[in-house]
Amino acid sequence: MLITNAFEVVEPTEKVWRFFDDIPQVASCLPGAELTEQLGDDRYRGKVAVRMGPVKLQFAGTAEITERDDAAKRIVVDANGADEKGRGQAAMLVTATLTPTSHGTKVDVSQDLQLSGAAAQYGRGMISDVSAILMRDFATNMQTRISALERGVATEQLTTSAPAGGFTIGLRAAWLALKRVGRRFFLPYEPNPS
Repeated sequence: MLITNAFEVVEPTEKVWRFFDDIPQVASCLPGAELTEQLGDDRYRGKVAVRMGPVKLQFAGTAEITERDDAAKRIVVDANGADEKGRGQAAMLVTATLTPTSHGTKVDVSQDLQLSGAAAQYGRGMISDVSAILMRDFATNMQTRISALERGVATEQLTTSAPAGGFTIGLRAAWLALKRVGRRFFLPYEPNPS
């Protein structure tokens, strides 16, 4: 399943791109993510905890940077893992591309996600909604960290690796779903001119 998101960071593109060079800092911006080991050659071992409805999934696996294009400001990460309780597997190819804007930097993110097991039972809509919420939180955390680094503030206490999800993300995902359904029913009616 291909999921695309975009967000803007109010920082120059070069500064955001330098931030992407520090993978532990980038990972710390994603709610529920934790790097546990640097394996060398742009490979990392880590964990990601996500709550999808009543199910909390804790994936452990590896991530590898397979492409880093400085000229195009594009990075590709190949990640895969298995739920620690044996309830499924996930594989994801993430591509992030940075583009300058008048206010800072636009970050386009595409995620080619393959799920099996418990997480696969949720529909594309819910997974896309949770992904959109995680990207918003990621963007906010990234902006906070870049600003803190610029001011010389220690970043260790800015975000935690608490599981992504819970009641708040569930409500936010439900709200996105209701807005999507509402748009279908409340769009102005235009009669067929035939």
